[in-house]
Amino acid sequence: MSGGFFGAEAAPLPPGFLKRILVTGGAGFIASHVVVSLVEKYPNYMIINLDKLGYCASLKNLEKVSEKQNYKFVQGDICEPNFVKELFETEKIDIVLHFAAQTHVDLSFWHKLEFNYVNVYGTYVLVGAAYEANVEKFMYVSTDEVYGGSCDKEFDESSPKQPTNPYATSKAAAECFVQSYWERYQQNRKCCIHGSGLQRRNFLYASDVAEAFLTVMKKGQPGEIYNIGTDFEMSITQLAKELIHLIKNTRSEAETECWMDYVKDRPTNDLGYPMNSGKMHSLGWRPKVPWKEGIKKTIEWYQENFHNWKNADKALEPFPVAEESV
Repeated sequence: MSGGFFGAEAAPLPPGFLKRILVTGGAGFIASHVVVSLVEKYPNYMIINLDKLGYCASLKNLEKVSEKQNYKFVQGDICEPNFVKELFETEKIDIVLHFAAQTHVDLSFWHKLEFNYVNVYGTYVLVGAAYEANVEKFMYVSTDEVYGGSCDKEFDESSPKQPTNPYATSKAAAECFVQSYWERYQQNRKCCIHGSGLQRRNFLYASDVAEAFLTVMKKGQPGEIYNIGTDFEMSITQLAKELIHLIKNTRSEAETECWMDYVKDRPTNDLGYPMNSGKMHSLGWRPKVPWKEGIKKTIEWYQENFHNWKNADKALEPFPVAEESV
């Protein structure tokens, strides 16, 4: 099975090759045949074979292409985030074919942790790096065993996953990670703005909010009300523009506007909530994290954690890292 994601526009192509394709686990039995076919059929593509060279890998099948100019072998581990990130940055990968995995059902019963670590966490690292690198396509190679066993029915792509062994379970879990990136990150949907977008909001970074609560707990007086807020504010439209610029790397106002979609306003939409937080200041608390630092960390946090919530794309109002003033 394979799943593709990313509808990104291609970056400027490196000189000499039209595409640069990364094949993980390319020294495995099936993947090695794929690598050979790619090298031979696409001489204008650079084929990069990444493999850890574990127990089920061999470079023997690749000897016929090992000296080809459009082939490169890299020994490395998909579970090493820094290595994988650097690989994508230096090799300018356009397309990923992800075969790398711990295999063999019998072994999986005795090495459950290792199978989950490589197959699930390794895929998580790889798909995250691919997303950050803005690759054009990502193909994840799964297994028919994710559907479970049956002698009386035929499985299709919509059949439920019912794995019956640790290997199949780890492959099914990895498949979910890949699908989550497609569903959550790669729809290329526009930023939805209610009404005019002129409503203004104040934003605090989560650590500043947490510190405020601790300050009230320690120094606040019983029966008192304390406004936890900030003087920093911006309109929803400006917030959208900054997010689009940071995430989509837009280079002009017109390009940014293309990602904005103004829709009918909700029944009530307050213009703003300016608050005086002087009582909090008297307790010794003030915001510490500046906007640009906080919003950058917020985006990074969402990219790493967004998949942890079911239907998270339907509940974007809460801002768990950069909190509105409370």
